[in-house]
Amino acid sequence: MRSELKKRSLREMLAGYAFLTPWLIGFIGLTVGPMAYSLYLSFTSYNLFSPPRWIGLGNYIRMFTDDPVFIQSATITLTYVIVGTPIKLAAALSVALLLNYRDRGAAFFRSAFYAPSLIGASVSVAIVWRAMFNTDGPVDNALSTVGINLGGWVGNVSLVVPMMILLAVWQFGGAMVIFLAGLKQVPKELYEAAEVDGAGAIRRFRAVTIPMLSPVIFFNLVLELIGAFQVFASAYIISNGTGGPAGMTNFITLYLYKRGFQDSQMGYAAALGWVVMAVVAVLAVILFRTQKSWVHYAGEDR
Repeated sequence: MRSELKKRSLREMLAGYAFLTPWLIGFIGLTVGPMAYSLYLSFTSYNLFSPPRWIGLGNYIRMFTDDPVFIQSATITLTYVIVGTPIKLAAALSVALLLNYRDRGAAFFRSAFYAPSLIGASVSVAIVWRAMFNTDGPVDNALSTVGINLGGWVGNVSLVVPMMILLAVWQFGGAMVIFLAGLKQVPKELYEAAEVDGAGAIRRFRAVTIPMLSPVIFFNLVLELIGAFQVFASAYIISNGTGGPAGMTNFITLYLYKRGFQDSQMGYAAALGWVVMAVVAVLAVILFRTQKSWVHYAGEDR
């Protein structure tokens, strides 16, 4: 009897691995393999046309000590992430709160607000966004009618990053849907109890909504943080691939692309990619380590 159970368990295990094999092949061949090779390339000088030449930490030393463009690119990217992510999450939560208290037409408005997040990273939207904020574009003309003459945002060093942040915020639909799903799970009894105790709308938001929604806020924060570091298509289209004006749209992913595929410095580009991944990993670890101080899970003692 015991031997039959062992045989059955072995057959089930082999069947499981058999079904898992296609995924394992894809994971190793398309993810682990390329990552390992790019890590190797980050320690080499490789121009796509000759064999990689081992240079050790040369790419990383050059990056932090002899590449002012990288420093500028990293600064712009961090500014975009630190400023854009909270604004985007605040916009998503605000609209989710409004939709949560509206029944009539909620499905239409939910779809309308979600649509930009589906097409926001497309080339066509980036072209339209560039036309809207260009000199004599709709935004420039609208501001001029009220006496605000800023000129085109696309060629303005001070305004091009805020324009990119506005494009990111416009795509808040994905985070909004997740916030809305979280709000639907907050027990109404908590709001009723808080109202009986005399809590106003702001107090109920701070004492009930935020704590109960904190796991969803944490989830959206991690996703949006990672996504913000990957901005590429919009920056490429709006700047015509140059990263201008004055390098203000030269986000780290665009700079990586230019180094690797325009300058044929693939080893250096690989090093850039691993630095970005390391920064994202460190920020993710910090968020996960600090979540105990502000994220509340139902049934958890505090």
